[in-house]
Amino acid sequence: KAFLHHSVHLSCYFPNSQKIDVKNLIIFWQKDSKVVHEVYHGQEKHENLSPEYINRTKVDMAKWTLQLLNAGVEDEGHYKCIIMTKTPEQPKTVIHQSDWSLHIIANYSQPEIAELHSGELKSNGYLNLTCSSSGGYPEPKEMTWLISHENITHRSTAHMDVSQDAVTKLYNVTSKLNIPVPTRRPTNISCLLRLREQLGSLVSVPLGI
Repeated sequence: KAFLHHSVHLSCYFPNSQKIDVKNLIIFWQKDSKVVHEVYHGQEKHENLSPEYINRTKVDMAKWTLQLLNAGVEDEGHYKCIIMTKTPEQPKTVIHQSDWSLHIIANYSQPEIAELHSGELKSNGYLNLTCSSSGGYPEPKEMTWLISHENITHRSTAHMDVSQDAVTKLYNVTSKLNIPVPTRRPTNISCLLRLREQLGSLVSVPLGI
């Protein structure tokens, strides 16, 4: 997992127990069929790189690690590192391979409750609220309303409207709550956004009624 716009380190975990000279090795990292980085007989080779990775990678041959700069949502996916030997006496031979799945994380804003009604609340009226959070990734799991009076909390899982920005690929979410005005005062209403990937939850500032 890596945070959006941060660097990602992709290690090959190659012990090189035979102490093979790097000049006899071909090392490349790829995502699907795209070449992310290539080291050919000790020299970095750029001709075969996929355009989106040009000037976005650095390699540390001492640690067999590739650094991918400024990770974006489009960088999510399956990566592979392949090491081959190649000498004048022998053909190319794969001697090591490592695989990873990269997941990008972007922090959602703290959920925020807004009141859609205006004027004073009437005891026989309705409470009309929305809760919104924006700029996150991946798509969240669910949004839950928490309605608390004294030591009792009622949970209500409501429909969540989800939209994804066409350019940034980040998600915005909104949920609505429409309930009779609570007769027991004071009542606190909060909104809880549950995230995926074991990322926990975010809760709004409570609205006091």
